[in-house]
Order: sequence, then structure tokens, then C-alpha cells
Amino acid sequence: MKRRWTLEEKLAILSEAETGNVVEVCRRYNVRTGSFYNWKKKFDTKGEAGLKVKYDTSSPEMKKAEEEIRILRKLLADREIELEIQKELLKKKFGTDDPRKI
Repeated sequence: MKRRWTLEEKLAILSEAETGNVVEVCRRYNVRTGSFYNWKKKFDTKGEAGLKVKYDTSSPEMKKAEEEIRILRKLLADREIELEIQKELLKKKFGTDDPRKI
């Protein structure tokens, strides 16, 4: 899984690399040099706004997806409860949950 860097972390790494060796700084923070140079390019062109995280969890699409996931999880939980109740009823009716022993 990819590591997500905060704006402050990116700025600290960029500032430290200006005074030292880029490769050593990247190794110390476990950052790929390609990522570092992408950050540097964005910082040079757009400033701090270029380094900010672009995904927004408060977007309407994200909220809609989260609500749909919540509803589906609730439906799944309800279905699992129904199945468990059916198994219990079968045990009471036939005395076992194995239908071959009827």
C-alpha cells in the first residue's frame, strides 16, 4: 500500500534536501527519488498548493458511496441474522442442524 505524505512532511523533506544530498534524504525517509522530484516540480510551479492532497473525503460522490456501503452492510447483517434464526428454528424442529439425520 502506498504511503500518503502530509503537506508538512513533504515540505520538511524538500527543505532538508536543499541543504543536503537528495539521494541520502530520500533513503532516510524512504521516498523514491521520482516522487521527490515530482514534489519539487509541483512546489516550484504552484507552491504549497501544488503539494496538497488532492482527494477530498467530503465530496458528494464520496458521501453517496459511503452511505450506500453503510446501507449494504446493514442489509448483509440483517440477512445473516435471518439465516441464524432459520438454523435455530430447524434445530428446535428436528433436533439437529444436519438435514440427513431426519
